[in-house]
Amino acid sequence: MDGIHDMGGMHGWGATTIEPNEPVFHATWEAKAFGFGALSARLSGTNLDAMRHAIDRQHPYIYLVDGYYGRWLACVETLLTDSGVLAPGAVEARARRLRGEDVEEPGIPETAKPDYKPTGPGSLRPLDTRPRFEIGQRVRAKTMSPRGHTRLPRYVRGHTGTVILHQPPHVLPDTNAHFLGENVQQVFAVRFASTELWGEGAERFDLTIDMYDNYLEPAP
Repeated sequence: MDGIHDMGGMHGWGATTIEPNEPVFHATWEAKAFGFGALSARLSGTNLDAMRHAIDRQHPYIYLVDGYYGRWLACVETLLTDSGVLAPGAVEARARRLRGEDVEEPGIPETAKPDYKPTGPGSLRPLDTRPRFEIGQRVRAKTMSPRGHTRLPRYVRGHTGTVILHQPPHVLPDTNAHFLGENVQQVFAVRFASTELWGEGAERFDLTIDMYDNYLEPAP
């Protein structure tokens, strides 16, 4: 899906601010959010791609205002609510009760964890088929806007690059996030020229992106 999470390559955000000697966590709650986020897929019975899709679905305003670890907290709530570990509104009710409000917390819902079991550890899988594209071959990223999860950045869609490396086969996030099968894919490191992506006025550099087979087509 297209959303605020896919900010790569967008204009108008200004220069990146790098904080000198930036700490790993700015506050204690950020460390806790990191821990909860790391466990969220296991607690909800889902997977890493479903976790990323939960972040994709956040409201643009919340995504920008809450910051990195705020997004992780919202992701945890989404996954646990989707899987029936938490009732909708349970987190808000608990927060209001902590503020002293007389609010009844929703009851524990019926578990709705997905019927999901990975075929192996991690996301790498063996694949017997040969890669569809050769190293040095020109390819084009497909122009598509999937309704669900995808790892195809908007700023490369419709643009042409060169395959420079065959990566190990990998579970396709687009289907795995929705528990529609692992759909193991060949993965290609594709090099794009900055001027191809952003025009002749762009700073000159090459950008390499790992692309799943489903995202590519032969360049005309």
